[in-house]
Amino acid sequence: MRPRQPGLRSGRGKKTVWTFAGESDPRGLVVLMRTYLETLRVRNYSASSLTQREAAIGFLILFCQERGITKAADVTRPVLERYQRHLFFYRKEDGLPTSAIHQHGQLTMLKLFFRWLVRNNYILANPASELELPRLPQRLPDVLTLSEVELLLAQPDISTLVGLRDRTILETLYSTAMRRSELTNLKLHDVEFERGQVTIRQGKGKKDRVVPIGQRALLWLNRYLLEVRPRLVVEPDAGTLFLGSWGAPVHHGPLGNMVKHYLEMAGLKKHGACHLIRHTAATLMLEGGADIRFIQQLLGHKNLETTEIYTHVSITKLKEIHSATHPGAKLRPARTGTESGEHRVAEEADAGARTDAEAGTVLPATRERSGSS
Repeated sequence: MRPRQPGLRSGRGKKTVWTFAGESDPRGLVVLMRTYLETLRVRNYSASSLTQREAAIGFLILFCQERGITKAADVTRPVLERYQRHLFFYRKEDGLPTSAIHQHGQLTMLKLFFRWLVRNNYILANPASELELPRLPQRLPDVLTLSEVELLLAQPDISTLVGLRDRTILETLYSTAMRRSELTNLKLHDVEFERGQVTIRQGKGKKDRVVPIGQRALLWLNRYLLEVRPRLVVEPDAGTLFLGSWGAPVHHGPLGNMVKHYLEMAGLKKHGACHLIRHTAATLMLEGGADIRFIQQLLGHKNLETTEIYTHVSITKLKEIHSATHPGAKLRPARTGTESGEHRVAEEADAGARTDAEAGTVLPATRERSGSS
Protein backbone atom coordinates (compact mmCIF):
# COMPACT_ATOMS: atom_id res chain seq x y z
CA MET A 1 0.00 0.00 0.00
CA ARG A 2 1.34 3.43 -0.89
CA PRO A 3 2.41 5.32 2.24
CA ARG A 4 0.48 8.43 3.05
CA GLN A 5 2.53 11.56 2.89
CA PRO A 6 3.83 12.75 6.26
CA GLY A 7 2.43 15.95 7.59
CA LEU A 8 -1.00 15.28 6.06
CA ARG A 9 -2.61 13.73 9.08
CA SER A 10 -6.32 13.17 9.58
CA GLY A 11 -8.54 15.60 11.40
CA ARG A 12 -8.43 13.40 14.49
CA GLY A 13 -4.78 14.39 14.96
CA LYS A 14 -3.42 10.84 15.05
CA LYS A 15 0.32 10.64 14.65
CA THR A 16 1.70 8.64 11.75
CA VAL A 17 3.17 5.30 12.82
CA TRP A 18 6.31 4.48 10.85
CA THR A 19 7.50 0.99 10.03
CA PHE A 20 11.04 0.84 8.66
CA ALA A 21 13.46 -1.88 7.63
CA GLY A 22 17.03 -2.05 8.90
CA GLU A 23 16.39 -0.21 12.15
CA SER A 24 19.50 -1.69 13.81
CA ASP A 25 22.11 -0.45 11.30
CA PRO A 26 24.16 2.27 13.08
CA ARG A 27 24.93 3.89 9.70
CA GLY A 28 21.42 3.43 8.39
CA LEU A 29 19.00 6.26 7.71
CA VAL A 30 16.57 5.13 10.40
CA VAL A 31 19.07 5.11 13.27
CA LEU A 32 20.62 8.40 12.14
CA MET A 33 17.20 10.04 11.88
CA ARG A 34 16.40 9.07 15.46
CA THR A 35 19.80 10.27 16.65
CA TYR A 36 19.21 13.58 14.86
CA LEU A 37 15.76 14.00 16.41
CA GLU A 38 17.13 13.21 19.86
CA THR A 39 19.77 15.90 19.35
CA LEU A 40 17.07 18.43 18.53
CA ARG A 41 15.02 17.31 21.51
CA VAL A 42 18.00 17.91 23.80
CA ARG A 43 18.31 21.39 22.27
CA ASN A 44 14.70 22.04 23.37
CA TYR A 45 13.04 22.04 19.95
CA SER A 46 9.26 22.00 20.15
CA ALA A 47 7.26 18.80 19.78
CA SER A 48 5.57 20.09 16.62
CA SER A 49 8.93 20.86 15.03
CA LEU A 50 10.21 17.37 15.86
CA THR A 51 7.06 15.82 14.40
CA GLN A 52 7.43 17.77 11.18
CA ARG A 53 11.07 16.81 10.75
CA GLU A 54 10.37 13.17 11.52
CA ALA A 55 7.65 13.20 8.87
CA ALA A 56 9.87 14.81 6.23
CA ILE A 57 12.80 12.44 6.82
CA GLY A 58 10.56 9.40 7.31
CA PHE A 59 8.91 9.78 3.93
CA LEU A 60 12.35 10.03 2.29
CA ILE A 61 13.43 6.85 4.09
CA LEU A 62 10.39 4.98 2.73
CA PHE A 63 11.15 6.32 -0.74
CA CYS A 64 14.77 5.12 -0.48
CA GLN A 65 13.91 1.72 0.98
CA GLU A 66 11.60 1.01 -1.96
CA ARG A 67 14.70 1.44 -4.11
CA GLY A 68 17.01 -0.65 -1.96
CA ILE A 69 18.75 2.28 -0.25
CA THR A 70 19.08 2.02 3.52
CA LYS A 71 22.41 3.71 4.38
CA ALA A 72 22.86 7.47 4.54
CA ALA A 73 26.10 7.24 2.56
CA ASP A 74 24.22 5.72 -0.38
CA VAL A 75 21.90 8.70 -0.77
CA THR A 76 23.21 10.77 -3.68
CA ARG A 77 22.13 13.98 -5.29
CA PRO A 78 20.37 12.15 -8.18
CA VAL A 79 18.39 10.18 -5.59
CA LEU A 80 17.27 13.38 -3.91
CA GLU A 81 16.38 14.94 -7.26
CA ARG A 82 14.21 11.92 -8.08
CA TYR A 83 12.62 12.27 -4.67
CA GLN A 84 11.94 15.93 -5.39
CA ARG A 85 10.15 14.96 -8.59
CA HIS A 86 8.25 12.35 -6.59
CA LEU A 87 7.03 15.08 -4.24
CA PHE A 88 5.96 17.18 -7.19
CA PHE A 89 3.86 14.41 -8.76
CA TYR A 90 2.55 13.05 -5.45
CA ARG A 91 -1.22 13.21 -4.94
CA LYS A 92 -2.90 13.39 -1.57
CA GLU A 93 -5.80 11.21 -0.49
CA ASP A 94 -8.24 13.69 -2.04
CA GLY A 95 -6.38 13.56 -5.36
CA LEU A 96 -4.92 17.06 -5.10
CA PRO A 97 -1.17 17.78 -5.44
CA THR A 98 0.91 19.10 -2.58
CA SER A 99 1.61 22.81 -2.66
CA ALA A 100 4.95 24.32 -3.60
CA ILE A 101 5.18 25.70 -0.06
CA HIS A 102 4.81 22.19 1.39
CA GLN A 103 7.39 20.77 -1.01
CA HIS A 104 9.77 23.60 -0.17
CA GLY A 105 9.38 22.93 3.56
CA GLN A 106 9.93 19.17 3.19
CA LEU A 107 13.12 19.63 1.16
CA THR A 108 14.42 22.34 3.49
CA MET A 109 14.18 19.97 6.46
CA LEU A 110 16.04 17.31 4.46
CA LYS A 111 18.82 19.77 3.68
CA LEU A 112 19.16 20.48 7.42
CA PHE A 113 19.29 16.75 8.17
CA PHE A 114 22.07 16.03 5.67
CA ARG A 115 24.01 19.07 6.80
CA TRP A 116 23.90 17.67 10.33
CA LEU A 117 25.11 14.28 9.03
CA VAL A 118 28.17 15.91 7.40
CA ARG A 119 29.00 18.05 10.42
CA ASN A 120 28.97 15.00 12.67
CA ASN A 121 31.04 12.89 10.21
CA TYR A 122 28.33 10.34 9.47
CA ILE A 123 28.79 10.97 5.74
CA LEU A 124 31.70 12.51 3.84
CA ALA A 125 29.79 14.77 1.42
CA ASN A 126 26.43 16.50 1.54
CA PRO A 127 24.23 15.30 -1.36
CA ALA A 128 21.65 18.00 -0.62
CA SER A 129 23.99 20.98 -0.65
CA GLU A 130 23.32 21.83 -4.31
CA LEU A 131 19.69 20.74 -4.35
CA GLU A 132 17.61 23.55 -5.85
CA LEU A 133 14.42 24.20 -3.95
CA PRO A 134 11.15 25.00 -5.74
CA ARG A 135 10.34 28.65 -6.13
CA LEU A 136 7.79 29.90 -3.65
CA PRO A 137 4.74 31.69 -5.05
CA GLN A 138 4.57 35.37 -4.14
CA ARG A 139 0.93 35.43 -3.12
CA LEU A 140 -0.67 37.97 -0.83
CA PRO A 141 -2.83 36.64 1.99
CA ASP A 142 -6.56 37.19 1.92
CA VAL A 143 -7.93 39.74 4.36
CA LEU A 144 -11.40 40.83 5.40
CA THR A 145 -12.69 44.36 5.32
CA LEU A 146 -13.97 45.98 8.49
CA SER A 147 -17.60 45.36 7.51
CA GLU A 148 -16.81 41.73 6.64
CA VAL A 149 -15.19 41.19 10.05
CA GLU A 150 -18.28 42.50 11.82
CA LEU A 151 -20.45 40.26 9.65
CA LEU A 152 -18.34 37.24 10.61
CA LEU A 153 -18.45 38.07 14.31
CA ALA A 154 -22.25 38.29 14.19
CA GLN A 155 -22.73 34.73 12.88
CA PRO A 156 -22.67 32.63 16.10
CA ASP A 157 -25.99 32.17 17.87
CA ILE A 158 -25.17 33.69 21.24
CA SER A 159 -28.41 32.36 22.75
CA THR A 160 -26.70 28.95 22.99
CA LEU A 161 -23.68 27.93 25.06
CA VAL A 162 -21.65 26.89 22.01
CA GLY A 163 -22.60 30.01 20.11
CA LEU A 164 -21.58 32.29 22.96
CA ARG A 165 -18.29 30.43 23.30
CA ASP A 166 -17.66 30.70 19.55
CA ARG A 167 -18.36 34.43 19.55
CA THR A 168 -15.88 34.85 22.39
CA ILE A 169 -13.25 32.86 20.48
CA LEU A 170 -13.74 34.95 17.34
CA GLU A 171 -13.51 38.19 19.34
CA THR A 172 -10.33 36.99 21.06
CA LEU A 173 -8.69 35.96 17.78
CA TYR A 174 -9.59 39.27 16.17
CA SER A 175 -8.49 41.43 19.09
CA THR A 176 -5.15 39.73 19.79
CA ALA A 177 -4.22 38.37 16.32
CA MET A 178 -2.85 35.26 18.00
CA ARG A 179 -2.36 31.91 16.28
CA ARG A 180 -4.96 29.19 16.75
CA SER A 181 -2.46 26.95 18.58
CA GLU A 182 -1.75 29.83 20.96
CA LEU A 183 -5.45 30.29 21.64
CA THR A 184 -6.02 26.62 22.40
CA ASN A 185 -3.16 26.70 24.94
CA LEU A 186 -4.53 29.69 26.88
CA LYS A 187 -5.12 29.21 30.59
CA LEU A 188 -7.48 31.12 32.86
CA HIS A 189 -4.63 33.00 34.54
CA ASP A 190 -3.22 34.14 31.19
CA VAL A 191 -5.96 36.77 30.79
CA GLU A 192 -5.46 39.89 32.91
CA PHE A 193 -8.69 41.87 32.82
CA GLU A 194 -7.41 44.86 34.80
CA ARG A 195 -4.35 45.34 32.61
CA GLY A 196 -6.15 44.49 29.38
CA GLN A 197 -3.55 41.99 28.24
CA VAL A 198 -3.05 38.31 27.49
CA THR A 199 0.10 36.29 28.13
CA ILE A 200 0.86 33.83 25.33
CA ARG A 201 3.07 31.07 26.70
CA GLN A 202 5.25 28.82 24.61
CA GLY A 203 4.14 30.27 21.29
CA LYS A 204 5.91 29.59 18.04
CA GLY A 205 9.58 28.88 18.73
CA LYS A 206 8.73 28.26 22.41
CA LYS A 207 8.64 32.00 23.05
CA ASP A 208 6.39 33.79 25.51
CA ARG A 209 4.94 37.21 24.76
CA VAL A 210 2.33 39.58 26.12
CA VAL A 211 -0.27 41.09 23.78
CA PRO A 212 -3.03 43.63 24.41
CA ILE A 213 -6.68 42.69 24.19
CA GLY A 214 -9.51 45.13 23.55
CA GLN A 215 -12.34 46.00 25.90
CA ARG A 216 -14.98 44.45 23.65
CA ALA A 217 -13.20 41.09 23.64
CA LEU A 218 -12.81 41.30 27.43
CA LEU A 219 -16.55 41.83 27.82
CA TRP A 220 -17.25 38.69 25.81
CA LEU A 221 -14.62 36.78 27.78
CA ASN A 222 -16.19 37.85 31.04
CA ARG A 223 -19.61 36.71 29.85
CA TYR A 224 -18.16 33.40 28.66
CA LEU A 225 -16.49 32.78 32.03
CA LEU A 226 -19.71 33.54 33.92
CA GLU A 227 -22.30 31.84 31.73
CA VAL A 228 -20.63 29.15 29.63
CA ARG A 229 -17.42 27.71 31.02
CA PRO A 230 -18.88 26.64 34.41
CA ARG A 231 -21.42 24.51 32.50
CA LEU A 232 -18.77 22.92 30.27
CA VAL A 233 -15.96 22.22 32.71
CA VAL A 234 -15.35 18.68 33.95
CA GLU A 235 -13.43 18.06 37.17
CA PRO A 236 -10.55 17.99 37.72
CA ASP A 237 -10.29 21.39 36.06
CA ALA A 238 -6.94 21.84 34.27
CA GLY A 239 -7.56 25.58 33.90
CA THR A 240 -7.76 25.66 30.09
CA LEU A 241 -9.62 28.78 29.00
CA PHE A 242 -11.67 27.51 26.06
CA LEU A 243 -13.43 24.16 26.39
CA GLY A 244 -15.30 21.93 23.98
CA SER A 245 -18.81 20.57 24.41
CA TRP A 246 -17.56 17.63 26.49
CA GLY A 247 -15.28 19.63 28.75
CA ALA A 248 -12.02 18.86 26.95
CA PRO A 249 -9.80 21.71 25.68
CA VAL A 250 -10.70 23.01 22.23
CA HIS A 251 -8.41 21.41 19.63
CA HIS A 252 -6.91 23.48 16.80
CA GLY A 253 -8.43 21.24 14.12
CA PRO A 254 -12.08 21.71 15.14
CA LEU A 255 -11.28 25.35 15.85
CA GLY A 256 -10.30 25.93 12.23
CA ASN A 257 -13.39 24.10 11.02
CA MET A 258 -15.54 26.29 13.24
CA VAL A 259 -14.17 29.50 11.73
CA LYS A 260 -14.62 28.12 8.21
CA HIS A 261 -18.23 27.26 9.06
CA TYR A 262 -18.99 30.83 10.12
CA LEU A 263 -17.21 32.21 7.05
CA GLU A 264 -19.53 30.12 4.88
CA MET A 265 -22.57 31.25 6.88
CA ALA A 266 -21.55 34.87 6.27
CA GLY A 267 -21.07 34.22 2.54
CA LEU A 268 -17.41 35.28 2.71
CA LYS A 269 -15.45 33.36 0.10
CA LYS A 270 -12.00 34.05 1.48
CA HIS A 271 -9.22 31.49 1.80
CA GLY A 272 -8.19 30.56 5.33
CA ALA A 273 -9.74 30.37 8.77
CA CYS A 274 -8.04 31.42 12.01
CA HIS A 275 -5.04 32.77 10.12
CA LEU A 276 -7.40 34.85 7.97
CA ILE A 277 -8.53 36.66 11.12
CA ARG A 278 -4.88 37.10 12.15
CA HIS A 279 -4.01 38.61 8.74
CA THR A 280 -7.05 40.86 8.90
CA ALA A 281 -6.28 42.22 12.36
CA ALA A 282 -2.70 43.07 11.40
CA THR A 283 -3.70 44.69 8.10
CA LEU A 284 -6.46 46.82 9.62
CA MET A 285 -4.11 48.01 12.37
CA LEU A 286 -1.49 48.92 9.78
CA GLU A 287 -4.09 50.86 7.79
CA GLY A 288 -5.08 52.60 11.00
CA GLY A 289 -1.56 53.98 11.40
CA ALA A 290 0.20 51.38 13.56
CA ASP A 291 3.96 51.12 13.13
CA ILE A 292 5.07 47.90 11.49
CA ARG A 293 7.42 47.09 14.39
CA PHE A 294 4.47 47.12 16.79
CA ILE A 295 2.67 44.77 14.40
CA GLN A 296 5.75 42.52 14.47
CA GLN A 297 5.68 42.43 18.27
CA LEU A 298 1.94 41.71 18.33
CA LEU A 299 2.22 38.81 15.88
CA GLY A 300 5.35 37.36 17.48
CA HIS A 301 7.40 37.41 14.27
CA LYS A 302 11.11 36.80 14.67
CA ASN A 303 12.08 38.73 11.53
CA LEU A 304 10.64 42.00 10.30
CA GLU A 305 10.66 40.61 6.75
CA THR A 306 7.85 38.25 7.74
CA THR A 307 5.72 41.16 8.91
CA GLU A 308 6.39 43.25 5.80
CA ILE A 309 3.91 41.14 3.82
CA TYR A 310 1.20 43.28 5.42
CA THR A 311 2.64 46.43 3.86
CA HIS A 312 1.84 44.90 0.48
CA VAL A 313 -1.66 43.91 1.55
CA SER A 314 -2.54 47.29 3.02
CA ILE A 315 -3.57 49.45 0.06
CA THR A 316 -5.63 52.07 1.89
CA LYS A 317 -2.70 54.25 2.99
CA LEU A 318 -1.03 53.88 -0.39
CA LYS A 319 -4.22 55.08 -2.11
CA GLU A 320 -4.41 58.09 0.20
CA ILE A 321 -0.81 59.07 -0.54
CA HIS A 322 -1.35 58.47 -4.25
CA SER A 323 -4.43 60.72 -4.32
CA ALA A 324 -2.64 63.46 -2.39
CA THR A 325 0.61 63.50 -4.35
CA HIS A 326 0.11 62.13 -7.86
CA PRO A 327 -0.69 64.95 -10.33
CA GLY A 328 -2.94 62.71 -12.42
CA ALA A 329 -4.83 61.08 -9.57
CA LYS A 330 -7.76 63.53 -9.58
CA LEU A 331 -9.97 64.87 -12.33
CA ARG A 332 -9.69 68.61 -12.89
CA PRO A 333 -12.89 70.64 -13.23
CA ALA A 334 -13.90 71.42 -16.83
CA ARG A 335 -13.18 75.00 -17.96
CA THR A 336 -15.89 77.31 -19.24
CA GLY A 337 -15.72 78.75 -22.73
CA THR A 338 -14.35 82.10 -21.49
CA GLU A 339 -11.75 80.35 -19.30
CA SER A 340 -10.76 78.11 -22.20
CA GLY A 341 -10.29 81.13 -24.47
CA GLU A 342 -8.25 83.02 -21.89
CA HIS A 343 -6.19 79.89 -21.28
CA ARG A 344 -5.55 79.52 -25.01
CA VAL A 345 -4.49 83.21 -25.32
CA ALA A 346 -2.14 82.79 -22.37
CA GLU A 347 -0.62 79.65 -23.91
CA GLU A 348 -0.11 81.49 -27.24
CA ALA A 349 1.53 84.40 -25.43
CA ASP A 350 3.84 82.03 -23.60
CA ALA A 351 4.71 80.30 -26.86
CA GLY A 352 5.46 83.66 -28.51
CA ALA A 353 7.67 84.72 -25.65
CA ARG A 354 9.61 81.48 -25.88
CA THR A 355 10.07 82.00 -29.65
CA ASP A 356 11.38 85.55 -29.17
CA ALA A 357 13.74 84.35 -26.48
CA GLU A 358 15.07 81.58 -28.69
CA ALA A 359 15.64 84.16 -31.52
CA GLY A 360 17.67 86.39 -29.21
CA THR A 361 15.11 89.24 -29.15
CA VAL A 362 14.26 90.63 -25.77
CA LEU A 363 11.11 92.72 -25.77
CA PRO A 364 10.53 95.27 -23.02
CA ALA A 365 7.95 94.43 -20.47
CA THR A 366 5.93 97.52 -21.46
CA ARG A 367 5.98 99.00 -24.93
CA GLU A 368 4.17 102.10 -26.15
CA ARG A 369 2.36 101.46 -29.41
CA SER A 370 2.93 105.09 -30.54
CA GLY A 371 6.67 104.64 -30.51
CA SER A 372 6.59 101.59 -32.67
CA SER A 373 4.47 103.06 -35.45
